[in-house]
Amino acid sequence: MSAPWWDSDWKDRSGPEYRCFVGNLPYGTSESSLKDAFSNYAPLYSEIAVDPETGRSRGFGWVQFEDQKSMDNAIQGMNGQQVGGRSVTVSQANHRPRRWRA
Repeated sequence: MSAPWWDSDWKDRSGPEYRCFVGNLPYGTSESSLKDAFSNYAPLYSEIAVDPETGRSRGFGWVQFEDQKSMDNAIQGMNGQQVGGRSVTVSQANHRPRRWRA
C-alpha cells in the first residue's frame, strides 16, 4: 500500500490544467498586473516566479484559465504582444507533476 503523498498513487486524480507560460516579462510585473494584461481572456489567477534570495521577479510567470478555449485564445492573442514595454512569449505550460513530500 502506498502512502497518499507518493506520486504514483495520485497521478490521475486531478483534472487538466489550463495554464500558459508567459516569458520575457518586465521585472516590475506583479501578479495583478499580469492578470490584468490577460483580462480579455478570463484568467482565473496568475503567478510570477520570484527569486527566493532577492524577492525580485525572475521575468516569467503563469496564467491559469478555466478551459482549453480560453487558454488557446490567450496564447494566440497575447504571444508577441507588449506587456510593460516588452514583447512577451506565451505558450502552453508544461504539466506540473506532483512532488513527493514528507
